[in-house]
Amino acid sequence: MTSLGRLLVLLINIFISFGAFASTMSIDERTPTPLNLTPWLMVTHSNGTSQLTDIQALPQTQWHKFTSTDIQRLSQHDFWLTVNLNSGNESLSRILALDNPLLDKVTIYHLVGNQLINTAYMGDTLPYKQRPLLSNIFLYPFKINANEQHTFYLHIETEGSAAVPLNLWSANDLAQIAESTAVEHGFQLGVLAAIGIFSLFIALASGSFSYSYYSGYVLCMTLLVATINGFAFRFLWPDWPALQRLMVPILLPLVMAFALMFTEKILQLKYHNRRMLLICRYSAVYILLVSLLVPFVHYGTALYIEIVSVVILSVILMMLAIVQAINGHKLAKLYTIGWVSMLTGACISSLLYLGVINLNLKPQTPVMLGLTFEIIFMSLVLAIRYNDERKAKLRIQQEALKQAQKIRSAREEALKLEAETNERLEQMVQERTLELEITLRELHEVNQKLTEQSTIDSLTGVKNRSAFDKRMLAESRISRRQETPIALLMLDIDRFKSINDHFGHLAGDQALKKIAQTLQQHLKRPTDLVSRFGGEEFAIILPNTTAEGALKVAEGIRDAVTSIDLEWEGKPIPLTISIGVSADIMTSDQHNTELLEQADKALYQAKNNGRNQVKLYVPARAEPN
Repeated sequence: MTSLGRLLVLLINIFISFGAFASTMSIDERTPTPLNLTPWLMVTHSNGTSQLTDIQALPQTQWHKFTSTDIQRLSQHDFWLTVNLNSGNESLSRILALDNPLLDKVTIYHLVGNQLINTAYMGDTLPYKQRPLLSNIFLYPFKINANEQHTFYLHIETEGSAAVPLNLWSANDLAQIAESTAVEHGFQLGVLAAIGIFSLFIALASGSFSYSYYSGYVLCMTLLVATINGFAFRFLWPDWPALQRLMVPILLPLVMAFALMFTEKILQLKYHNRRMLLICRYSAVYILLVSLLVPFVHYGTALYIEIVSVVILSVILMMLAIVQAINGHKLAKLYTIGWVSMLTGACISSLLYLGVINLNLKPQTPVMLGLTFEIIFMSLVLAIRYNDERKAKLRIQQEALKQAQKIRSAREEALKLEAETNERLEQMVQERTLELEITLRELHEVNQKLTEQSTIDSLTGVKNRSAFDKRMLAESRISRRQETPIALLMLDIDRFKSINDHFGHLAGDQALKKIAQTLQQHLKRPTDLVSRFGGEEFAIILPNTTAEGALKVAEGIRDAVTSIDLEWEGKPIPLTISIGVSADIMTSDQHNTELLEQADKALYQAKNNGRNQVKLYVPARAEPN
């Protein structure tokens, strides 16, 4: 391009810039990336305006250059940014990168000329998968053709920190820096997580409160760092934006609480300074109570209170460590070295978040540098303490060993006498044990006989009503669990009262015995149960049996009873029975009672229909009219 042509393009860009009241940035292939767009950003506070057309209609006087004063407060933010880009005679592919993963809602309006061509919605209040490019920061890809002017309006709605580091990247440069950043952050988070998990294992194995609090501190800090950098939202809870908003104000007090409790243990304040001990404990209670405010106050207010509290408590911790170090506490000196770096970084980061100081750093950078050094150094402090405790235990063990050696000689003589005494006692114990085993065996046999007698009907020799109830409950539970049918037969001797009246009660007892024997002989399966239900009634449980199978068994029993040849004093006694049958798959413990009632109803129907027959229970709705 000739010098005259370049001048003409420059004049056109200047004209466009004045017309759009926002500076236009001309880019080409030689423009280095990342390109910080902050110097070209114009800002206006919406005052409730959420429509692009209303923002475009605002006069130039309501826009001004974007500065840090626009985002100093940790409160509700609602403002618009705009920037213009021009590519000259080249077509380019670029990516807008907004490197603040904690912004709640970002709406990007992309215009070419004055025509809106795309609207993109991002923010940690939306599911992660809705982002135009899946990244822990907010990325918007676009293509700009030759001699086109692209205008971007960014509507930012967020609570807390509203930092908007806006950069323009080429795809290749962004991929390279993203890869190196991911490796760096991944390594750092991996180291922190490994230290935290290792400390947790040591705490579980040794029961050490020091390692427990240190593990809680490191793991909560790791999760907090991952949340602030956007990695937790990307990999742990991408579909839970509400959780993303709560994690920072919840984790920050937890980190501080674990730090306070760890300080109490590592400085051994319980033994050296009770006042400092109370300060640490009351401070831990206070910061945990502050975390309870999160659901009831605005995000920015809660974060502001927490950050101010962390700054104050950080200073207190540093002073406690220094005082103990001056007093000659060995671990306090090492502790101070590690915590000075961490707390200094925390203070600087807090001041950056609060906008008190302005440095060319990300707010999290100082605390991350201090954190890495502090956690590694605190691991060293814990290792030294563990080694000191191990040496102290070793000295105690050596002293105890000397005492044990002195006692051992005296014990040896006592052991000889004890061995002789034990031998005599062992012989006596063996004799008594043998006698006891014989007695216990005899008692066991008696108990078995008593148990059998308590479940057997003394007259008929079959199971009694108590045994029936227990087996019925057990089989109904098996039926419910395995979803198999269970059948129940209720049997009643026809005209049994007449037998007693004409032949006597002894004859009636003989009839009961004969029928009971017939029932037992007719049932072949070991799981089937015959029991005397009461008087002249018997009940039979048939597990894993359908209604059709139960009917066949019942008919066979009825025929077998009819065939019994019973005589009393030379006179034949005719025997017949009526049987009620019910079958079903159990669904509850109460269902077995319903099954019993159904069999009883079927028995009642068999009696009313002329006796000496089998009836299956049929629900009322299934009976013919």
